[in-house]
Amino acid sequence: MKKITGILAMLLGLATAGASAAVVEHQLDNGMKVIVKEDHRAPIVVSQVWYKVGSSYEYGGLTGISHVLEHMMFKGTEKHPPGEFSRIIAANGGDENAFTGRDYTAYFQTMAKDRLPVSFELEADRMRNLLLLDKEFQKEVEVVKEERRMRTEDNPNSLTYEQFNTVAYEASPYRIPVIGWMSDLDALKVDDLRAWYRKWYAPNNATLVVVGDVNPQEVVKLAERYFGPLQPEQVGQTKPRNEPAQRGIKRISVKAPARQPYLIMGYKTPVIGEAEVEWEPYALELLAYVLDGGDSARFARDLVRGSEVAADADADYSAFSRLPGMLTLDAIPTPGKSIEDLEVALKEQVARLQEEPVSQEELDRVRNQIVASKVYEKDSVFYQAMQIGQLETVGLDWRLADEYVDHLKQVTPEQIQQVARKYLVEDSLSVAVLDPLPIEGKTAQRQIPQGVRHDF
Repeated sequence: MKKITGILAMLLGLATAGASAAVVEHQLDNGMKVIVKEDHRAPIVVSQVWYKVGSSYEYGGLTGISHVLEHMMFKGTEKHPPGEFSRIIAANGGDENAFTGRDYTAYFQTMAKDRLPVSFELEADRMRNLLLLDKEFQKEVEVVKEERRMRTEDNPNSLTYEQFNTVAYEASPYRIPVIGWMSDLDALKVDDLRAWYRKWYAPNNATLVVVGDVNPQEVVKLAERYFGPLQPEQVGQTKPRNEPAQRGIKRISVKAPARQPYLIMGYKTPVIGEAEVEWEPYALELLAYVLDGGDSARFARDLVRGSEVAADADADYSAFSRLPGMLTLDAIPTPGKSIEDLEVALKEQVARLQEEPVSQEELDRVRNQIVASKVYEKDSVFYQAMQIGQLETVGLDWRLADEYVDHLKQVTPEQIQQVARKYLVEDSLSVAVLDPLPIEGKTAQRQIPQGVRHDF
């Protein structure tokens, strides 16, 4: 491998310096894990509680329940009535929200460092003492239904992506939309939420992550005080739902009112901890960046500006998830170009990766971009906490975030070519096409009712 460029070496040094900040791990007697990272650049602190439950833990009839429960976590305990949680955080100058994903549900507050006990007291209370009032549930489930209508059913690209997942995955619970299916939301009862809450919301199924201008030992003492007395539970165990080997290309056409067609292509790929060879997920990360790593990447250069076959084109892959996923390519054709033209162009880009190694110069440029983005991310205490919480909750070690750049440094052009040849093959390919229907009249702008949480 050629010598790393000067700018890359400098950025690597910065990344290593940022990674060296003190991190303390502690486990409470009730099984709750506490991870504290010091960052003294500003007198603020981010506190996050991560639960190991999300849509990939759900099953038919109960889809969307993790997301609905996330909404209900703001709807009151005996000590703090509905709306009081957010009011107290705001009164203390803080910011709070929550999000549900495939593999986790997380709650967070950003506050002045001396307000951390406020955050802990509120989170510990609702971890075990949620009331789940039927009146509040009836209102909030309607909020979630409207959220689904606005974000998925009235958004043709999102609707296509949802349908794409249900076809691409056969057994994997990643086929379940985080928002849930409307029929399951219609049938959901507050007693279902009570059972789900008891099953998953316990200290021994949670990780507390704190990043900011704090003393780790003092944070651990606070965690012992507020979370330590909470009783653990016999946490629910998931059955294996392994995705069977795909045996040929899958295709789906989605018809919906839309202004333009849309194409999604997805190849089944491994993730860290599941790959046959340790370096493969990192090679896939770099492969995705080669295709879609900014204005100088191949999609922007060759498909958007060059042949002008695509108005927009993206590549997406994540090495960090609980279960294996996909490397996806999605694109919108330019006026006058067909979906068939677009699919051919995307496949030509894949074939090029398979036929010839990426040049060392191009690989170094891509790595420079990734390292720079990782350095900038460390300026955010919130994002540092996000990295730790996500990795821990999907069953990986938080230290992988600090080792990520070092793993990317070791990837060679030949390894990128190998994973392209091994995984980007038609037998593991699924394709979805949005076939636009006429848009009749002016679509009314939907408004999500008050109370919705902002998930991401």
